Amino acid sequence: MQCGVVSPNAPLEDLAMTEPTVDTLTLGLIQFVLLPMWVICGSLDYVCHRLTKIEKTSGFRESLHHAVMGFQVGIPLWMGIFFEINVLVLLVSFVCFVTHEWTAHKDMVLADETREVTIWEQHLHSYLATIPFYLLTLIACRNWDQFIRTITFQWSEDLQFTWRPEPLGTATYVWWYATLMLVVAVIPYTEELIRCWRFRKRCTPPKT
Repeated sequence: MQCGVVSPNAPLEDLAMTEPTVDTLTLGLIQFVLLPMWVICGSLDYVCHRLTKIEKTSGFRESLHHAVMGFQVGIPLWMGIFFEINVLVLLVSFVCFVTHEWTAHKDMVLADETREVTIWEQHLHSYLATIPFYLLTLIACRNWDQFIRTITFQWSEDLQFTWRPEPLGTATYVWWYATLMLVVAVIPYTEELIRCWRFRKRCTPPKT
């Protein structure tokens, strides 16, 4: 191993003993700061929705926006872990980012019209809206050649998904992050969606 060059899948002991490169530090920033922060902010946002009784105000429609936005960030996130970054992965990521921003805008318009959006929830939204952008730009910087191929329409050889030999990071990290996402994001927002759907069904008068 060359001095200062660290594999992203290297054991933690090797990472601690070797002077990190900018690329290694960037990967660490993505894996251990931005990705956990996005999930934790989403969980705190769920708490804000519950405190303002979302099921009785903006209801199922806004909760559905939240579920859609989770997929719009989650799809490119997991693709980046399991697939090599190429033109196709970047294109999917760009599309997901743009549609996520559009959905977030529609979500805020709906929430502002139907329920109280506290200052704390607004702070959380500022993170939830910007973290996907930071992730996308950092991934583009780490895969600059593929980014240039994408924006210059050199797509002929890279429009396919290619599995990584092993997931980005360690297997322990993948299980750790998947568990974190399940416990603090997937389960709470599934509960919110079901709660809002049940309330709407209960309050909708039967058809005559």
